[in-house]
Amino acid sequence: MTTLVLVRHAKSDWGSPSLDDHDRPLNARGMRDAPAQARRLAAALEASDVRLDVLLSSTALRARTTAAFFGAALGLEPEFDPDLYGAPASRLLAAAAERGVDAVMVVAHDPGMTVLAERLSSGAIGHMPTCAVATFRWETPDWDVATAVDPDEWSFDTP
Repeated sequence: MTTLVLVRHAKSDWGSPSLDDHDRPLNARGMRDAPAQARRLAAALEASDVRLDVLLSSTALRARTTAAFFGAALGLEPEFDPDLYGAPASRLLAAAAERGVDAVMVVAHDPGMTVLAERLSSGAIGHMPTCAVATFRWETPDWDVATAVDPDEWSFDTP
């Protein structure tokens, strides 16, 4: 069984325009939502007997902070990957697959997170708001099915 959990970072603070985008912290809502979502996910994974092997995160402060809350709830130490900051869907998926383990969480940013969730859900997931969680599972014991097609090349017909 292969599992991918996507988490868009929690709500960030836009109050300091002089701050570099990479250095924006979570705002009060983000600091409230991230631990709550982390606890909900931990309970859901435990109930379904899923154990994550790796927690990958963008190096942006808002993603690192979100990942820290999820790591604490799941008993995982986040791995920080600078390539996940602003990464397209294909890079997010490749980063997970490259770890060579069965179950990976990725904490990153839009638009890559929304594009990947939309594509993996065949359009059932539209926009991934801040602190959204999407879990995908494949019956195969490797990432070949998940990575068979480049998600940046997928397209959907919309009415």
